[in-house]
Amino acid sequence: MKGKDLKPHIGIFGRRNFGKSSLINALTGLDVAIVSDIAGTTTDPVKKSMEIFGIGPAILIDTAGIDDQGDLGEKRIAKTLDVIKQIDCAILVIANNTFDEYEESLIQKFDRHKVSYLIVNNKTDMEPLQNNTIRKIQQKTTASIVEFSSVTRANLDGLIEALKGTIPETSYQNPSLLKGLINRGDIVMLITPVDSEAPDGRMILPQVMAIRDVLDNDAINVVVKETEAELFLQKTDIKPRLVMTDSQAFGFVSKIIPDEIPLTGFSIAYARMRGPFNEYVQGTRKISQLKDGDKILILESCTHQVSCEDIGRFKIPRWLKAYTKKQLEFDIVAGLNEIKTPITDYALVIQCGGCMVTRKQIFSRLFDAIEAGVPVSNYGLTIAYMNGIFERAIAPFANTL
Repeated sequence: MKGKDLKPHIGIFGRRNFGKSSLINALTGLDVAIVSDIAGTTTDPVKKSMEIFGIGPAILIDTAGIDDQGDLGEKRIAKTLDVIKQIDCAILVIANNTFDEYEESLIQKFDRHKVSYLIVNNKTDMEPLQNNTIRKIQQKTTASIVEFSSVTRANLDGLIEALKGTIPETSYQNPSLLKGLINRGDIVMLITPVDSEAPDGRMILPQVMAIRDVLDNDAINVVVKETEAELFLQKTDIKPRLVMTDSQAFGFVSKIIPDEIPLTGFSIAYARMRGPFNEYVQGTRKISQLKDGDKILILESCTHQVSCEDIGRFKIPRWLKAYTKKQLEFDIVAGLNEIKTPITDYALVIQCGGCMVTRKQIFSRLFDAIEAGVPVSNYGLTIAYMNGIFERAIAPFANTL
């Protein structure tokens, strides 16, 4: 997963030969998608980065036709539908006054996954929407309907304005890790361990975001390794307004930071900003109820080289077994790969920090578990719970629960 994938994702859906690829070319002003009169030219979903005025950088995803046919066509449709779980917004392309079960099925899936969408009548230069088609659409949805032509690019400004009004602001607004927690002049201590999993010469995204967030709030950063934190407190006699640390250092750091100083973790603050935080908190408390034979699903949203110190594949399973003293089973699913085992087979789902995926992708990833009542947690909250400082680590966010 590349950094550019953190941009808002906009999926383009519709039947074959209705002009989905042409619409992307019109939006970007470039011939970035293959256009052909032959239906089914687009096979696998294709991503293209672009800038949308008023929204900023975004990822457009061109998908195969929802009416594809044959065994291969069914596989293409499956990949198209899987895109719905990954996007922040959708454009449903129609043409020729055609709107029936294919379009209605897509709308149902958009609604189920809480994806905002608009409907674009492409090829309006050839056949504008008829009143009976408009009435049929309005019986199924209240989504905006935009007349557009990929050939003449008529009403391109209207399409972009409709898109800006459809895509959720939360998908492109600048997020804040520490909103409501600190004020101007507050001193924030950021304890950042450097271990074998830390990026060489760099810091992980939540740490970098925390540093910037402190600056944006006109507060003061104090950044130290865990081995120097106690020395700093002793030498300066400074009492930070807030201390944040890496979740793997919770056990050590909680012993050297006085109880009266609020303490939390980078991944916990990140989970509050990017994930279903209330569900995480409730689900984490279920750890104490795990039983012999329970299956745990670990979701790693990025793919990376695995080492013996890998937190999701080795450390958390080992720590959970030791903490619960139960014989637990673990499944690992990396990236955005399909979860093939029924979600109800799991007693707990633990999501990674999700720093390399979008907010929508995290919510979609956990949607089935939450809907089925399966407890969910994330790495930082799970580790805080096992270190006995769970309540302390979530206390700074008590007013959001």
